[in-house]
Amino acid sequence: MRPLVAVPARFSATTSALRYAAEVNARGLIEAVWRAGGEPAGMHPAAGDVAARLARFDGVLLPGGGDLAPHRYGAPGTHSTVYDVDDLQDTFDLEVARYALELGLPLLAVCRGLQVVNVALGGTLEQDMGGPERDHRHVVHPVTVERGTLLEGAVGTGKAEVSCYHHQRVDRLGTGLAVTARAADGTVEGLELTGHRAWFTAVQWHPEDTAHGDPAQQGLFNALVQQAAINRRVTLDS
Repeated sequence: MRPLVAVPARFSATTSALRYAAEVNARGLIEAVWRAGGEPAGMHPAAGDVAARLARFDGVLLPGGGDLAPHRYGAPGTHSTVYDVDDLQDTFDLEVARYALELGLPLLAVCRGLQVVNVALGGTLEQDMGGPERDHRHVVHPVTVERGTLLEGAVGTGKAEVSCYHHQRVDRLGTGLAVTARAADGTVEGLELTGHRAWFTAVQWHPEDTAHGDPAQQGLFNALVQQAAINRRVTLDS
């Protein structure tokens, strides 16, 4: 059986085919997990019992989305560019990040997902990178990947061309996190947790954008699903 990968859903105000508000995930993201051999399963954002709900899964993919509310990381105010903040989504995603790490589930965090993990571990974010001339929206650019990291093992290279869409970035690192990739302007593009007992890596870019044609980007999903399969076997054996 395919290992079961939890993908927290995102709220969407309108979805034409469904007529009303919906819970969604990017098709490219879901297809990348499927190509890797996983069974992606949307997870309804609801606070409470998150640890128990996660326990049935073999791995977790924390996807991109809107901005975290700045008060979540102690910011005194909100920048005018902060968008799509949803209190329930924030609460749920932060709990998913904390419990996935606590339970030792294989975890891949993408874009907002990276920022969520950083905040969950006590880190902070730069609310805006400085406007359209400095942010990373609709940009494909190179990143340098640290040698010997789980990220390098997944993408198979020390340099990668990545598809980005974000106007925020990591400011102060969360407890135990180490930088595994950077853009040329110094932006943190990858994070891992030092000494963590399970497979975990986070990227600031959107690997699903190009995974269908770029083995390096598909490699992130392959690694997640491989680790989820191992976790599934261990759970069944125990």
